[in-house]
Amino acid sequence: MRRWLAVAVFALGLGGVAQAAIDTYKFADDAERERYHQLTKELRCPKCQNQDIADSNAPIAADLRREIFRMLGEGKSNQQIVDFMVDRYGDFVRYKPALSGRTWLLWFGPGILLVGGFVVLAVIVRRRRGQAITGNTELSLDERERLAKLLNKERSHD
Repeated sequence: MRRWLAVAVFALGLGGVAQAAIDTYKFADDAERERYHQLTKELRCPKCQNQDIADSNAPIAADLRREIFRMLGEGKSNQQIVDFMVDRYGDFVRYKPALSGRTWLLWFGPGILLVGGFVVLAVIVRRRRGQAITGNTELSLDERERLAKLLNKERSHD
């Protein structure tokens, strides 16, 4: 009896997972279907923030997929559809935002940081090599006295 109850509870728990929405749209041709899939992979879900609208089960993602399908049916171009979404939700809705004055740091920032890191590393290495070449390895008076004391202690232990 307990086993059947456990199976029933488990099956009811899986019922919520099985209710994931699946869009079934009838496209005019394969090219339109491909455009639909490309656009839904290119646009980010405003609610999920790290999922494209093709993979998101959020209600707003379903609305956006329906809107894309409607616009495709009206004969709008990919650029017109993306522009509509950007106007409505901002640059964030695009996984690859257009290069503009507001997004240049997003595009070039990682490269600038990488080059800056190499420059700092090169400066540090050059300074250390310069110190080694100039013979700046002499000990100060305090360091020599301390070294002498340490050496004397070792000789006395032998």
